[in-house]
Amino acid sequence: MPGSLTISHHEAAASLDHTDAVRLAGVLDELAYLLEIPGPNRINDAQLAALCEGRTADRAELADWSRTIAAELKGRRP
Repeated sequence: MPGSLTISHHEAAASLDHTDAVRLAGVLDELAYLLEIPGPNRINDAQLAALCEGRTADRAELADWSRTIAAELKGRRP
């Protein structure tokens, strides 16, 4: 995966090769699932706070964002 993703404050867009996009979409779908499920496998509040990096931790918003980005990476708009 090194070199296949470019994110910069000077570039307008990020690019990702197809294989990495498919993999990232799967990870984001799994993240949304782990945010939504009840029980011991659910992402806990401390993990959620870490994922939100100081922003207000909103489990539903992060799950929705993850699913939306995953759908875009798969070429399907939600």
